[in-house]
Amino acid sequence: MRYCQVESCQLDDVPIGLKGSHHSLVDEDMSIKYMEGPQQQECEGAMQDELGYINTTISAAAMEDFALWQAHDDIQDMYCTLPDDDGEAEYVDLSLNPERYTGYKGPSANRVWNTIYMENCFRPKNLFEVYIISAKLTGMCLEKRAFYRAISGLHTSINIHLSAQYLLSDKGSTFLNPCGTGFWGPNAEEFEHKFGPKSTKGEGTQWLRNLYFLYLVELRALQKAAPLLEQVKYYTGNNKEDETTRHAVHNFLGIIKKFPQQFNEQTMFLGGQQAQKLKEEFRLHFRNVSTIMDCVGCEKCRLWGKLQVQGLGTALKILFSNKAWTNGYNELSTTVNKHTLQLERSEIVALFNAFGRLSTSIYEIERFRKLLK
Repeated sequence: MRYCQVESCQLDDVPIGLKGSHHSLVDEDMSIKYMEGPQQQECEGAMQDELGYINTTISAAAMEDFALWQAHDDIQDMYCTLPDDDGEAEYVDLSLNPERYTGYKGPSANRVWNTIYMENCFRPKNLFEVYIISAKLTGMCLEKRAFYRAISGLHTSINIHLSAQYLLSDKGSTFLNPCGTGFWGPNAEEFEHKFGPKSTKGEGTQWLRNLYFLYLVELRALQKAAPLLEQVKYYTGNNKEDETTRHAVHNFLGIIKKFPQQFNEQTMFLGGQQAQKLKEEFRLHFRNVSTIMDCVGCEKCRLWGKLQVQGLGTALKILFSNKAWTNGYNELSTTVNKHTLQLERSEIVALFNAFGRLSTSIYEIERFRKLLK
């Protein structure tokens, strides 16, 4: 489909600060040095000196094993899969590939969301409908309700984007220019079909509430991670843009700090081993959702779907990671050690963009209210 194609960046267009790097949030002091093989003791000493000698070097093979162990530990906090670092992934300029309706719909699109809801959301027993009606949600525990509402809020947000940037006209196609030029804008009829009481059996209002719920969840994650996000260099190689970005981020986080009571994650996963088991199920279910997004048939829809899922996954990682040490203000500690939460560049990018999409959705709701009047 003509509007499903993603315009990727040429290598020369990628900022120098991004090429071939997946920087962690803070720079660690790698004080461990190693050699290709064990260091041999050159001096000949007494027998007791030889027996008492401890080889303090670490071989390259051992370091590779340590890296695998660290990767295993790190993945225990991951709520979604990160972009491949094997040369298969491509850089994309999001400003050249805006999220909007491309014409992708039908059984293929429905299968993706049906699989997410039916196979990966926590559900009441003997419920075979795709969507859980709000009356039946109350019978589930807090954690399972939160998971469903987060997924529903994400789905709602995406549907609002597609209704707000709907393909209203597809004129301009010619033999020399087969792609033509589309015209996108708000489609109030589509919005009402997605969320109106008649077409949703009265559940549309609850789906919109779930959007606000998800907005507060990600807002809380940003507030909790503020001490770490303020330390990021946001380096691309363009000094002027980098300075503007750092200034904007600091102002943005300063505003968020003024409203600290968005969502209280500390009320979740309490109760010993059973709660920890549920927490791991929660993580694995969401990780599955991030993998399912690879099945989206439209390339541009897949791009934005994965970006927003990764943003939510990053928020959940911030809120529920066992490495998320906190200080007295219930913010992430800025102390750097192996127990401190760290974020990859791609996670930070996804978190900011995902929150931006939720903010846009809330803005668009107000616009549709005026149109529908």
